[in-house]
Amino acid sequence: MGRRPARCYRQIKNKPYPKSRYCRGVPDPKIRIYDVGMKKKGVDEFPFCVHLVSWEKENVSSEALEAARIACNKYMAKYAGKDAFHLRVRVHPFHVLRINKMLSCAGADRLQTGMRGAFGKPQGTCARVDIGQGPAFSSLQGQQQPPCTGGPPPGFTKYNRADYLKWKSENRIMPDGVNAKLLGCHGPLANRQPGRAFLKASS
Repeated sequence: MGRRPARCYRQIKNKPYPKSRYCRGVPDPKIRIYDVGMKKKGVDEFPFCVHLVSWEKENVSSEALEAARIACNKYMAKYAGKDAFHLRVRVHPFHVLRINKMLSCAGADRLQTGMRGAFGKPQGTCARVDIGQGPAFSSLQGQQQPPCTGGPPPGFTKYNRADYLKWKSENRIMPDGVNAKLLGCHGPLANRQPGRAFLKASS
């Protein structure tokens, strides 16, 4: 029996049903790689960031996530080059999909019980995506930093470009791989500069 179409499992109806010791026999998700491209480049080497955002509350199957990753990787490698981007799939397919198998042979009505005991067996996995949530995003490498201070955040950071450049000039932001850490008012006082011991993170 083949896979059902994705429209059968698109809506988020019930509670999350993850794999556990009670839910056994779950097939492995199709997507196994979540990061492709130049994974070890720093945050300052990727001045642009593009997000793929879902405008519906829905389930996205692991097959769809794998197909999207392959398509994005091929497109970016063709038009930008293999060493000019870093692509990351943000959601993971933890929700287990079930199917109540029905017989379709002759005399099946004598063998099966219809909707009695209709709690199905695991068939696949999917990711639960909310409205405005980004299933995937990619950082792009440009020839030079853009002259404007607005625009998309650098790397995989959550800060906008104006704040990032301001905090970088004040030595308040520390690179952390493809991300960046904002130095706030936590930690030992001995590590602070004079006059900046109680500086707010948002100021």
